[in-house]
Amino acid sequence: MNAEQNAKSEESSSKWRFANLLYWVYERRLLRQIRGRVFPRHVGFILDGNRRHGRQRGSQDFNEIYRRGAEKLDDVLGWCAELQIPAVTLWVFSTENLKRSPEEISGILAAVESKIAALAGDPLTHRQRIRVRAIGRLDILPGSVIAAIRMAEAATAQYDSLTLTIAVAYGGREEIADAVRSLLRDEAARGIALPNIIEHVTPEAIARHLYAADLPDPDLIIRTSGEVRLSGFLLWQSVHSEFYFTDVYWPAFRKIDFLRAIRSFQQRTRRFGQ
Repeated sequence: MNAEQNAKSEESSSKWRFANLLYWVYERRLLRQIRGRVFPRHVGFILDGNRRHGRQRGSQDFNEIYRRGAEKLDDVLGWCAELQIPAVTLWVFSTENLKRSPEEISGILAAVESKIAALAGDPLTHRQRIRVRAIGRLDILPGSVIAAIRMAEAATAQYDSLTLTIAVAYGGREEIADAVRSLLRDEAARGIALPNIIEHVTPEAIARHLYAADLPDPDLIIRTSGEVRLSGFLLWQSVHSEFYFTDVYWPAFRKIDFLRAIRSFQQRTRRFGQ
């Protein structure tokens, strides 16, 4: 390497160190701004922008694209644990995603299966007492994915510090339809006549039959990639949620992006329809 190349390398290294320093200073500033204020009890994430991030990096390999997205989960769990946020729900695969190409579906589900299996065996999951579970129409998933889910659920069932809910083969309309069906089946099993069953179909009764009825409704829902819509995520539960949309693609989502979302949530006045 000649002197000119050495100089360019040193300049590039200096710029990198300076950028990291600025990032660290800004992160500390954001943490100071949010400390001592109310944090959301439940944060939902719509993970969007994996494909666009892959194209940006010149990759068309769906296994690599979605593996990178799955790796981001470790960061998010660490950030939520640091802020003592007790519930996180990630939408990783929708029922509408089944319309995508077989190659892409395979890449998504391979990443989901691998990450869920890794969570079950990760010492950090157990040290942080993270409970892992999945919601959605799980019966339509491949057997190996279901097996990984059941293994993670069994391995973490006793934990209560942070509940990680993975929405896979999930659709908001499907959840509501499934909840109503479950309610009607339960009422019929009790021998309740149809006219009386109709009277029992209330918001409270339906809510008790949702996939994760024991979770609090999400206080904050974050969507990455610049899309400004819910696309069916937690339709029933999000009636009073605050929403935060960021242009950052999911695999590139940073701690400062997360902290900005928390700060935005804290700056809002929540009226719950009143």
